[in-house]
Order: sequence, then C-alpha cells, then structure tokens
Amino acid sequence: MSMNSSVNEFILLGLTQDPRKQKAIFGVFLMLYLATLLGNFLIVVTIKRSRTLGSPMYFFLFYLSFADACFSTTIAPRLIVDAISQQKTISYKECMTQVFSAHFFACMGIFVLILMAFDRYVAICKPLRYTTILNRHVCTVLVILGWVGSCIHSSAQIFLALRLPFCGPNVIDHYFCDLQPLLKLACMDTFVINLLVVSNSGAICMVSFIILLISYVIILYSLRNYSAEGRRKALSTCTSHFIVVVLFFGPCIFMYTRPATTFPVDKVVAVFYTIGTPLLNPLIYTLRNAEVKNAMKKLWCSKV
Repeated sequence: MSMNSSVNEFILLGLTQDPRKQKAIFGVFLMLYLATLLGNFLIVVTIKRSRTLGSPMYFFLFYLSFADACFSTTIAPRLIVDAISQQKTISYKECMTQVFSAHFFACMGIFVLILMAFDRYVAICKPLRYTTILNRHVCTVLVILGWVGSCIHSSAQIFLALRLPFCGPNVIDHYFCDLQPLLKLACMDTFVINLLVVSNSGAICMVSFIILLISYVIILYSLRNYSAEGRRKALSTCTSHFIVVVLFFGPCIFMYTRPATTFPVDKVVAVFYTIGTPLLNPLIYTLRNAEVKNAMKKLWCSKV
C-alpha cells in the first residue's frame, strides 16, 4: 500500500470491453506472445551455443532478445488473461511492480540498441581496431552499465508512481499499469510529476533516438569508401537495425514526450512497442542475417 492511498487495487479496462472482441484478443495475443517467447528463446540459445556467433554484435543481440522476452512477459500475460477473465483487477503492489519491470526491460532494450549501433560504427568506421576496441571485457562492462542505467531509470519512475495519492477512481483505461494512465487517477495536481515523467522517459526516448540517428548517418557517410559488395553487406545489417529502432522509438516518443493528456489511440500505439517490437526484433535480426540463420540451421538441425 502506498503511504498516501486509499486504493489497494485497480481495474484495468484492457483494449476493449466488447466480449466478442475480447475472445479474439485472447487468441491473437496469446499466439503473438508465444511466438515472441519462441523467437527470442531461439536467438538466446543459438548465440549461447553457437561457435560462429562470437562477435560483439551477437553478444549484444543476446541481451536484446533477453530484454525483449522479459519486457513482453511483464505486459502480455496480463493482457491475455484479462481478456477472458471477469475480474480485471490488479493489486496496488502488482501495479507498481509492473511499472518498474516494464520500464526496466524497455530501457535495457534501448541501451542495447545504442550499443549495437556503436558496434556497427566501430566495425564500419574503424575496422582494423574493431577487436581491440570492442573486446569481451569492454562489451561486458557496457552491458553492465546498461543494466545499471535501466535500474536508475525505472527506480526514478517507481519513485514518482509511489508518491501519487489515489483516493477514489481506480479504473485504468489501459491494458497495463503505466505512469501516464495512473497520473489521470491521482487526486492531486500532476503537472510537476508529469514534467518529471516527460523529462525522464521522454528524454531517454528522444536522446537515444537522436544518438541512434546520428550514428547511422555517420555509418552511411563512411560507407562511401567501401566496395559495392562491402557496402551492400554493411547496409543490409544497418537497415535491419534501423527498422527496429524506428518501430520502437516512433510509438515511444509519441507516448512520453507530451503533456499529461491521454488519447484514445494510446492503447493501439502502445501495442506497437509492447507487443509488436519484442516479436519483430528476432524476426528482423534472423531473417535479414545469414550468419544467424546458418547458425540456427546447424544447431537445431543437428539436434533434430
């Protein structure tokens, strides 16, 4: 229970109140969630077991897939179960836990995307020093910094969430607990807290997106000196990274860089980055990457 709250549970309205649509949502999102777990699990196991995927890019991809699977797991199961249950309640503690873990794994995913862009930058702009700059020790330290940064970000979010007083209305017009919908229910003026949310989540989204854009512009600029074949390979890798970046950051920036208003379209936009991105990441990285596909064939076909 929060120190200043008389509400000990919330009701999540979910994506729709229409019983027929709810059955469809249950079926569709259950399939999408299982596909997300399977795709990310395949990548995690393939990278761990494969001899050929030892480069930093795959070291980071391992953590991206891990963060995606966890992020999806903090949000999707609740949405799926709520679609067919009569009681769509979530306790105050569960709600706060969801705020923390969703922000923690989403933020980790963002930091890993930045590390992957940095990896491509070093590989393309400083190819001769690639293995010395990004040795295993450096990669490990960078990932640990990512975990620490995510922890700081989500701790700041949960600190804000725990300070919100709730004194009556407890219906959240969303399918998971997040600060934006919670701010609407708080019985206090949330202007300052919303500014802090925007300056925390919003800034992480915007700054990360700008860093990623700049890094890919630099990479494209350095490709001038490459042969046609080298350019094609580098472009192919960067394109798949860039698709992932746009799919995740577009919705994120829309959600977290604006005043405390919630739009009806918010829930649809949120589906994009909470359900869509964790499912598309493994698809994009494997279907567009011959090394991963070959490693999977080798590993899984020898098993079967």
